[in-house]
Amino acid sequence: MSGKHVAVLMGGLSAERPVSLSSGNACATALEGEGFRVTRVDVGRDVAAVLAELRPDVAFNALHGPYGEDGSIQGVLEYLRIPYTHSGVLASALAMDKARAKTVAAAAGIPVAAGLDLNRFDIGNKHPMEPPYVVKPVCEGSSFGVVIVKEGQSHPPQVIGSSDWRYGDRVMVERYIAGRELTCGVMDGVALGVTEIVPVSGAFYDYDSKYADGGSKHVIPAQISLNIYQKVQTLAVKAHQAMGCRGVSRSDFRFDDTKTEDGELIWLEINTQPGMTPTSLVPEMAAHGGRSFGELVRWMVEDASCSR
Repeated sequence: MSGKHVAVLMGGLSAERPVSLSSGNACATALEGEGFRVTRVDVGRDVAAVLAELRPDVAFNALHGPYGEDGSIQGVLEYLRIPYTHSGVLASALAMDKARAKTVAAAAGIPVAAGLDLNRFDIGNKHPMEPPYVVKPVCEGSSFGVVIVKEGQSHPPQVIGSSDWRYGDRVMVERYIAGRELTCGVMDGVALGVTEIVPVSGAFYDYDSKYADGGSKHVIPAQISLNIYQKVQTLAVKAHQAMGCRGVSRSDFRFDDTKTEDGELIWLEINTQPGMTPTSLVPEMAAHGGRSFGELVRWMVEDASCSR
């Protein structure tokens, strides 16, 4: 596969553009180191014309957020018959819609938090459920727009219904799960290691915790019982399969070990385009399993296809 022409798709039109540029450049550099001929493509609305002219052998999808991981760019690549990395049109669209993904996960026997799929204007001044709960946009990534409503708050945060809200009108309201943040990647249908994410600020795993240097501490392998460790891996693979994912995905969980001996493990969501920045989780998981960053991105290119 070395010597093949790989177009690394990065940037894009979503709020996650800076993260995508970082991911894309890191992947492009690693692919060049593996012997591929690489073209960096900052994706705009002319992407179909750009790719038709470039005629790459493979498209490495390093986009994040709307248009990049919701099935949109995947549809363009299918139309152009350019093999691409990560999941296909349907799995990407499904995983990006958190509410529908939860429905599929629950049907597959994966434990999820009780929740509601609402229009943000329907929330008004009354709590849609007893606090504490979380409000999150249905179709955003990188924790954009996530609001935690704590116990004792007299009404929902006003930002949800304000003109300052930029994350779409559909929101998901779900029971707040206390405890530890766990995550597990899946590669080629096999679980990678389980990481615990400890935000340095003590807050939840928000945008800054994800991408700022020193924003969070990643503990791999997570210091949990072998039983829970293996359960996280099993559920991550089950979610990957239930959504119809391909290539690499990452599932996020909350684990509350304060109430019972075994604790409560809840699946939160699946990410079909995990970050590939220097602080990202999947490259760390792959390295923990003995696979270098270069080997990881090489495998992703070799795994690329259409009709995914």
